[in-house]
Amino acid sequence: MVFSRNLSLLVTLLLLENTISISATVFTLQNSCSYTIWPGTLSGNGGAVLGDGGFPLPPGTSVQLSAPPGWSGRFWARTGCNFDGSGNGHCTTGDCGGLNCPGGGAPPVTLAEFTIGINSQQDFYDVSLVDGYNVGMGVRAFGGSGACQNAGCIAELNANCPAELQMMETGTVVACKSACEAFNTPEFCCTGDHSTPQTCSPTSYSEMFKSACPTAYSYAYDDASSTCTCTGSDYLIAFCPTGSS
Repeated sequence: MVFSRNLSLLVTLLLLENTISISATVFTLQNSCSYTIWPGTLSGNGGAVLGDGGFPLPPGTSVQLSAPPGWSGRFWARTGCNFDGSGNGHCTTGDCGGLNCPGGGAPPVTLAEFTIGINSQQDFYDVSLVDGYNVGMGVRAFGGSGACQNAGCIAELNANCPAELQMMETGTVVACKSACEAFNTPEFCCTGDHSTPQTCSPTSYSEMFKSACPTAYSYAYDDASSTCTCTGSDYLIAFCPTGSS
């Protein structure tokens, strides 16, 4: 009887482990840049921390991270990083206070944002330029059902960034600020009298971002053409992707 009970418990645990494995969402982060990046991850609502919050990713390599149902959070690339053996250091773009990010990436930074569904509910995801741009990024869904659109910004915006939005480092444009960060006014930040979709309209700067990257968020209320949905999918997040996003 003891053997039977133990066998039953083992089978139950194996089935539970298999169920958890099947239901997990797998994110594959791929570095297609010609240089090392340090992806940062931030989980919302006290969710599981993926990849210890941040790690180096050499060019031409990839890593897979698993997220449980209901997970929400964001991914971004950090560039120009230097860390000591304890993980202390600084990044030129996307800095978050250490190797294993205790917080979000400092703008300007390109973001991939996700909310994973529970019990066959839809996932929601987007690539956002609301906090500016530092590197190109593409998101592709695999194995899911529904619309499962591709999202991203594969254009090289730093090369065409207006002078007033440029973030410079040793004479080189390393990132392109959002108009909100550059000017900090309600019309560009969608705050104050401009805090609703009806009162915060696209600006010449957000339209520039949208023209270059039609499937990415260009400003706070750019929902209609920028929020993507899919059910039961895994996701490829490519940094510096080539071809169609």
